[in-house]
Amino acid sequence: MRTDEVKALGVAQGFAALLRTERFAEIVELFAPPLRAAVSADALRLAWAAESAGRGGAGEIGEPVRAAGDAVPVRVRIPVLCPDGSFTVVTSVGGDGLLHGLRFDADGVGAWQPPPYTEPDRFTEQEVLVGTGPLAVPGTLSLPAGPGPWPAVVLLGGGGAFDRDESSGPNKPLKDLAWGLASRQVAVLRFDKITFTQPGSLPPDFTMADEYLPYALAAARMLRQQPGVDAGRVHLLGHSMGGKVAPRAAAADPSIAGLVLLAADAQPMHEAAVRVARRLAALAPGPDMDAAVAALARQAALVADPGLGPDTPSELLPFGFSATYWLDLRAYDPVATAAGLSCPMLILQGGRDYQVTVADDLTHWQRALADRPEVAIRIHPDANHFFFSGRGASTPAEYARPGHVDATVVDEIADWLARR
Repeated sequence: MRTDEVKALGVAQGFAALLRTERFAEIVELFAPPLRAAVSADALRLAWAAESAGRGGAGEIGEPVRAAGDAVPVRVRIPVLCPDGSFTVVTSVGGDGLLHGLRFDADGVGAWQPPPYTEPDRFTEQEVLVGTGPLAVPGTLSLPAGPGPWPAVVLLGGGGAFDRDESSGPNKPLKDLAWGLASRQVAVLRFDKITFTQPGSLPPDFTMADEYLPYALAAARMLRQQPGVDAGRVHLLGHSMGGKVAPRAAAADPSIAGLVLLAADAQPMHEAAVRVARRLAALAPGPDMDAAVAALARQAALVADPGLGPDTPSELLPFGFSATYWLDLRAYDPVATAAGLSCPMLILQGGRDYQVTVADDLTHWQRALADRPEVAIRIHPDANHFFFSGRGASTPAEYARPGHVDATVVDEIADWLARR
């Protein structure tokens, strides 16, 4: 074993020991600066509780195992055995001896499989670059077979460092949508988020507008240039935060033909974060969880404070995002922006979604837009945040089980696009 591998495993063993005793503040000290800026000790505590609660609570934490075939940084996997299942903590150790990246992977599930409603022989795919210069991101263009003209959509993923498929455990909801729509004669362009491809190179004054707008607009321009695409029927389809930002992109480009908003949040994000944290804490109650929620509530209060300024330290704010990020987000009203547009919209909401909800979010869209003839608003009662169908209360553990965007959702979007 190489020296760097021995060093990496030693760091990972220390990480695993801290996990066993849930010493999250000490764990964060092991993070490389970009990861430390994005994940606080309290955020890690909440994520850990959410991941383990649906499996009967955290159980035995095994020894780190080096993932085969990796150079520096060395990727390691730490198994977590719970009473009702298991998952794996995946991180990588750089040459600096710090942890770069962190995610939880579900165990016992296979790779993503195409949903039964897709027909891969009805479309082709090609790799593209979206944007210009060093901040361009890779993407995938899905084009229907046969003659056009076709309607088209740009897919905008949710908040977080998501790839073009919005991969989460074994699931890829944006890939479900891309393949499902392309099978139904819709051209689709999806792309990795800049927060996924270059998380360590983003400037300190980075905002949600920087995260989405240049890429959404560049992708729309690229689709208009494709043979077979109806250049007058290029739409934006945003999920979660992607839905929140879609009206902003459409306001910047009046040639956008329409919007499809899936679980688009309208409640201010700092308020929603506290609401969701309280729900997750209820899955694993205890004084530490109460303290983590209280800390997040204090951070959210700073976001709402009129005295928030660009110099407010990011470590005092939710998720370690900069004050500039929060000021930009706080100044943006997605519902009011959408109300100022004249383009048609399809707004879909899952009835079982606990992240973006009917009561906290959809009601805002309904009050502003329900009377507009060019706006259709639908609730899918059995759908969760990913628009996977199920029964009972949705939990984070549900995302770890393989699933697909419901066929009725794909059909509804394709039919709506065909009528535009």
